[in-house]
Amino acid sequence: MNNSYNVQLEELCKKLELGDLTKTPVAISGGHLHRMYAIETTNGNYAVKALNPSIMERPTALHNYIQSERIVDFLSNRIPAQPAKKFKGDFLQSIDNQFYMIFDWIVGDCKVATDITEADCKKIGSILANIHQTDYSQFDMSHASSKEAREIVWAFYLNKGKEEKAVWINDLSDSVEKLSLWNAKSNRSKKMLESEKVLSHRDLEPKNVMWKNGEPIIIDWESAGEINPKHDLIETAIYWSINELGSVDKDKFLAFLKGHQNSYGMVQVDWRAVLDAGYFNKLEWLEYSLKRSLQIECADKVEQEMGTRQVIETLNELKEYEKLSTILVEWLNEWKKK
Repeated sequence: MNNSYNVQLEELCKKLELGDLTKTPVAISGGHLHRMYAIETTNGNYAVKALNPSIMERPTALHNYIQSERIVDFLSNRIPAQPAKKFKGDFLQSIDNQFYMIFDWIVGDCKVATDITEADCKKIGSILANIHQTDYSQFDMSHASSKEAREIVWAFYLNKGKEEKAVWINDLSDSVEKLSLWNAKSNRSKKMLESEKVLSHRDLEPKNVMWKNGEPIIIDWESAGEINPKHDLIETAIYWSINELGSVDKDKFLAFLKGHQNSYGMVQVDWRAVLDAGYFNKLEWLEYSLKRSLQIECADKVEQEMGTRQVIETLNELKEYEKLSTILVEWLNEWKKK
């Protein structure tokens, strides 16, 4: 574990009166963006998220994290969700310009593809419907985080990659035309769908759900913001129906839709447009991974290596998503006729 984080976590415990550390903090899996630590103190057990310094340098980052926690705090009265702990009204804590978020430790597990059942998919689909049906009229959405359609200049990253002799230059070069096509499709779809928006988690993957005594608790709300509910529905249904081979299980996919439908009602929409919108987040992640790999937006060597791996993985995911979209349109049209 990085010693500077160790020292800061000890200071954090004193500052927030979390108790004295009884063990050395342990680094745990925290996704691809931040660092997570399990800490045990004389007062209890906690999960502490150390926010990525390079991300927090963005002008809107601080506001976005505060807003996302306001969203989960608001929703936690309606759905099983875990907000960050507040101290003197603040979700974010700072030690030596390093930002942290503190959560009560959940005694439970995340489910992997082999563990997820159709009943689980149905349950999460129903929870997502409850999120989509929430009355936000009393919630200040004037500064809610929303991702705007935009054109990404892939040639810039390709040229920069050639200068740096990046390992992914051939993969990116072979995909540039497709990337521009997917980018154009996603931009058109986002414009078509932007008139209908809700506040939602926007990253409700299995890794962001803890199961305790057979019941789900939704965690990691940092991506929360505005989204088209149909786009959110399909993207989340895909997350929950991917099997151990990386393919989408039709029965689980339809079970998720059924769970959502039971609470929300039947959804009528241009499914092709919804699926085209699904390219957007993947393209944004690819761009961010390129920035990390090229050390344009990167805190250290570990991040750079992760960015490099993610460039190659995301390019493959985009190609697979193109094939999957054709299959899903057929399933969705069949489902709509039932």
